[in-house]
This record gives sequence, structure tokens and C-alpha cells, in this order.
Amino acid sequence: MTSTFPEISPAASAGAAHAAAARGGPLTRLWRGRAEDAPWVRPAFLGLLAVTTALYLWNLSASGYANSFYSAAVQAGGESWKAFFFGSLDAANAITVDKPPAALWPMALSVRLFGLGSWQILVPEVLMGVATVAVLYAAVRRRFGAGAGLIAGVVLALTPVAALMFRFNNPDALLALLMTVAVYCVLRALEQDRGAAKWLVWAGVAFGFAFLAKTLQAFLILPPLALVYGVCAPGGIGRRLGRLALAGLAMIVSAGWWVALVELWPASSRPYVGGSQNNSFLELTFGYNGLGRINGNETGSVGGGGGGGGGGGRWGETGIVRMFNDSVGGQISWLLPAALILLVAGLVVTWRAPRTDTARSAFLVWGGSLLITLAVFSFMAGIFHEYYTVALAPYLAALVGMGAAVLREERTRLLASATLAVTVAVTAWWGWTLLGRTPDWLPWLRWTVLVAGAVAAFGLLFAGRVDRRLGLGVAGLGLAAGLAGPFAYTLATVDSGHQGSIVTAGPAGGAMGGRGPGGGMRMTEGGGFPGGGPGGQMPGGQGGQGGQGGRMPGGPGGQGGQLPGGQGGGQLPGGQGQGQMPGGTPPQGQGMTRGEGPGGGGGGMGGLLNGASVGTEAKTALLADAGSYTWVAATVGAQNAASYQLATEKPVMAIGGFNGSDPSPTLAQFKQYVAEGRIHYFIGSGGTGGAGEDGGGRMGGGGGPGGNSEISTWVAETFEQVTIGNATFYDLTAEKA
Repeated sequence: MTSTFPEISPAASAGAAHAAAARGGPLTRLWRGRAEDAPWVRPAFLGLLAVTTALYLWNLSASGYANSFYSAAVQAGGESWKAFFFGSLDAANAITVDKPPAALWPMALSVRLFGLGSWQILVPEVLMGVATVAVLYAAVRRRFGAGAGLIAGVVLALTPVAALMFRFNNPDALLALLMTVAVYCVLRALEQDRGAAKWLVWAGVAFGFAFLAKTLQAFLILPPLALVYGVCAPGGIGRRLGRLALAGLAMIVSAGWWVALVELWPASSRPYVGGSQNNSFLELTFGYNGLGRINGNETGSVGGGGGGGGGGGRWGETGIVRMFNDSVGGQISWLLPAALILLVAGLVVTWRAPRTDTARSAFLVWGGSLLITLAVFSFMAGIFHEYYTVALAPYLAALVGMGAAVLREERTRLLASATLAVTVAVTAWWGWTLLGRTPDWLPWLRWTVLVAGAVAAFGLLFAGRVDRRLGLGVAGLGLAAGLAGPFAYTLATVDSGHQGSIVTAGPAGGAMGGRGPGGGMRMTEGGGFPGGGPGGQMPGGQGGQGGQGGRMPGGPGGQGGQLPGGQGGGQLPGGQGQGQMPGGTPPQGQGMTRGEGPGGGGGGMGGLLNGASVGTEAKTALLADAGSYTWVAATVGAQNAASYQLATEKPVMAIGGFNGSDPSPTLAQFKQYVAEGRIHYFIGSGGTGGAGEDGGGRMGGGGGPGGNSEISTWVAETFEQVTIGNATFYDLTAEKA
């Protein structure tokens, strides 16, 4: 097998380029590609990129500002280079997002060039998706042929969670691209001894900037990549270890320059590091965004600071089947069984190859990356969202393409053809199972997938050894059967908009609790949250009254299931009774769903997840004499602040950061800002339909270490409350009589 897919040597590449140059102009060379390629190869690759681009651009503006939390930071970065550098939520640099800023930079540059808008923010994400498909194709075809590269590219493009996140403005799109680039560079370094150092350095740079996109998640696949290179690369062991050390240095430099500047910058002249409890990016990295994600002890997070042991937690059941459950399965797992089977098959076929065999190394690199990421996602007890699984998509797609090519070459052997048949059968059965979770959506597709997969599996046992064209036809039928389900889910994904902090791919009902396109907070069938009991309580709660696990971080005590500022069990900020939404709106069917239109809406969880719907009257009031203030308004929680900032394009202070639990600003700092006339309004509730002030005089602020409930209380006691549109405002320039 190892001689079937010859490596591309530098000499061969140079000869191919010379031959191509002699055939025609640049357009001809672009269309024809390499001299040794079949005529269909380059057109097929360009067609794949063109179709992926068109698919991901379809209906893109339906998502509006998507996650307004990051869109507000993009808007700020488009206005202020200081906000651009730090990743500030507002151009006045009060507080940053709870991630490093690299994922914001492409979008902020787009906004600087073309102005603020949905397309200006989301098109860079689409381009990252197309680039990821291209890099994956190049990585796979280099050792396994163009057919394998095309299969891998198609599988990635049609993975539902990939279609979701490459059209969304979270950091995951850039992370997936950079991880694929890192794997490509390591594979190039494994090909030959000479020139390997250059490729490893580039891999280190990719890892470094991936860290600046999503901190420690970028390092998940470092162990398998370093181990495979150290064992399987050509050259002596000392040379291999030296090159790995050089790559590590490149990674530290490419990530560390920004970290060092932030840590050394005087805290008084930079924004507060959002998500941290002591204004330190290192604390954010190793706490809230680091070990806290593994053990669940995330101080200041949405679910408090406790872990979720015993196989379950605030963010759903943990365990080996997590990627296949009702919540996650339809996002990523369609071809996951196939990828695992083909990983084993590829290693078996290449097992007796020499130490430096690049085919086996490729299976070890992609397979190791898949398995370690799969294990962490399956067992992490901290914050976990379904869209995180986009990180698995390139690894999974590569294994499907590579494994299919290897078994296709070995098809004359009964064991190989039987393995390929079993892979197709299992994939069809799993697709049938996943489609059965939405029985009223395209019911005919479920049985079509099952029948087509069964026919293809039976045919693969014999067709490959009888007639080549018949074998290709049967293999194509099996591939179509495996891709039909994710393709349908992808079409449903791109056909609808997605807003808010928690989004999922697929049709309505495709995720736990019937959450449809557009996302929104996941709720169980009983009206509760994952890991919680019935009755609409928050994750970790034990009951509507008396439980201790349901309080949000910094909640001021009281009954179990209570959120900051609430007075009754299961109450949300600003509610007036049990289980109420802000302003007394009942929770059933309202507030916990996705926002409507740019900037969110609906005010899910009091603006914690989806922000507020900004009315014309509120926008007009904020813009009046806006140039006289550093911040036109302040409000608790970043999503609410983001909604008003995107509506006005003026700085709005997010008190307490994303969760409203960061200790920024303190009450003393806030009083000083008000005394200096730097803040015009305090927004008590934003477009959620009520007064926003609870029975204790608090405005849903949360009592975290930053004293956010103290700020809310002081504002309510000191300044007059006015209603503008459907929102509660306090004019901080006019004290009560």
C-alpha cells in the first residue's frame, strides 16, 4: 500500500510547475493544475471551493450580528486601535471579551474597511471556512491522492456544525482553520529530513495564533503531533528533538508577545480583562478558560463554581457517548463512527510499513488529534456547547477521505472490502438513527439513507473485485448515503439565521429540547436545563425552592434556583415571582429562545445570553448629546450592553463583563465615572418588557465580587427611573430630588 500513493518531492513539484508554465497563461495554469494530475482534478477542486463559498454565503445576513457579544467587540475594534489590540467590548475600553482577540482582528479590519454590518462581520468567517476546506484538501491529497482530498473536503464542508460556525462570529472558525494549518505543516515536516525545521516553525506559529484565538484549546492536539514527529520523522533523534524545541520556541513567541504586553501594560491604562477575577489574562487562561473547563470549577461562570461529577453536570451528561447524544449527535457525529473504523483500518494496513512511512504518520496525526479532542469534549465537566465540536470536523473528514482511499486500493482483499462495506452500513444505520430524532422532518430521507446504505454495503463486498466502474458506482452510492443526512442538516442550517451565545445546527428539534435553528438556551423536556430539575430552574439546581446549585455566580443568597437580584425560587433578574423572566414575563416559550434580528432580542436570561431588543425611542435617547460622554450608557452584562452599542455605534459599558460577575468596575469606580459626567444612562432592563427592578430595589445586577448589585442598588436609590420605550433607564446626570 505504501507505494500506491507516491509522495510529492520538491523536484517533481518543480518539474510540474515548469511543465505547467510552458502550457499557457496564468488562467490556463490555474484551471489545469499540475502536469501529472488528471484533467478533472483541478476543476473538481476549484468547484469544491466555489460550491462551499456559495453554500456558506447563502442567506448569510439572516443571522444579523450573530453573537452580539463578539460583534460589539468587532465594532469597538473598528473604531479604536486600542480596543482592536486588547479585544475590548467598547471603544472606550472598559472591559475586554473573555478570550484573546485574534479571532476578532479579521472581522474588525473588515469593519474598518467596509463599515459595520452583518456581511462585513460574517464574510471573514466564511472565508476561513473555505480556506479550511482548501488546506484540508491539500493535506490529504498530498499523500493519498486527489480523490481522497476531495472526499475529505466535501465531508468537512457538509458537516452541520462546520456550516454553522463558518457562518458565525465566535472564535471557533479561526481556531479550526489554524489547527488544520498546523496539522498540514507537521505532515510536510514528516515528509523529508531536509526543510523539516521550516515547516515545524510554521506549525508553531499556527499554534501560537490559535492560542490567541481560544487559549488552551489550541494546545489539545500538541501531544499527538509532537509524539508522532518525534517517533516517525526522518533523521536522528537528536535532530528531531531539536526541531521540536525550535517549533516550541516559535509557538511561545507567536503567542507570548501579546500575553506579555497585556500583563506588563499598566492596568490603569488598559481595559479590565473580562472573565478574570483579578484583572489578569494568565488567571483567565488557566482558570475560567483553562482547568475550569475540565473540572467545572469556573469562578464567575454562568453555572457558578462547582464541577459536574458523577457523569453529569450543568452542561449535560459527560461520558464516552456524549458526542452521540440527542444534543450533540446531529451536529458532528454523522460520520464519526466511519472515521473511527477507517482510522483502525488505515493503521492495520500500514502497520508493517517503515518507521518513517508518511501514510501511517498521517493516520496517527489526524487520528491522534481526533481522539484526544474527542476525549476532552466527552468528559469535560465545565462549560460545554455543541458548537465546540467544529474542532473535530477537519480531523474526522481527513480520516474519512484517507481511509476510503486506502481501502479502495486494497479492495481486492476480502477483509478490506468487508471493512469498507461495514463502514458504509454503520454510517447508514447511524444516519437513520439521527434522522429518527426529528421524525416529522423529511421522514422519507431516513429510510432512503438506510436502504441506499444497505445496497451500497452489499455491493462493496463484491463489486470492487469484479468491475472497476461498477465498484466506483457502488462506492459513490455509499458516500451519498453517508452524506445525505448531514447535507440535509447543513441546508437547514444555512437556510435560517442564528443569533445569541448558544447556537446549534440543523432543523427545528435537531438538538435536545427541540431547539431549532437560531440557537437559544437549551432546555429539557421538563422545562428545565441540562443537569437541573424540572420547573425551568438553572443548570445545577435541585428544585424550585431550597436547592443550592441553581444560583448564578455572585447571587445574593435566598431560595435555591435563584438568579442574581431575584427574590423567589427559579427567578430570573428583575422578575417579580417564581420562575419569572425579567419584568415578570412568564418563562414558558419566551426569553429563552434566540433573539430576532441584528443584535439579538428577546433578552434571554435578562440579556446574559441573547441581549436586548433596542427600540427606536431608546436609541434616540442614547444618541442625544452622545459626544459629551465617554459611555452613552452602562448596564449589567455584556450582551445587553452589546445590543445598545451595536444599535447606536457608541460605547456602552458592560458592568461585570459577559456574566455580570467580573469585579469591574467597583462601586467606587462607577461613582467616580458618574461624578465626572462620563456616563449618561444606566439601563436597568433592556427591551424585555418590564420595569427591571425587583422587590429589593436591585435591577438584576448580580452580587458578584465586583459589587454589581451594589451599583444597581445605588443607582436606584440615587437617580430617577424613567421608561423609554419598553426599557428602564436611569439618567445619571439627574439625581433624585
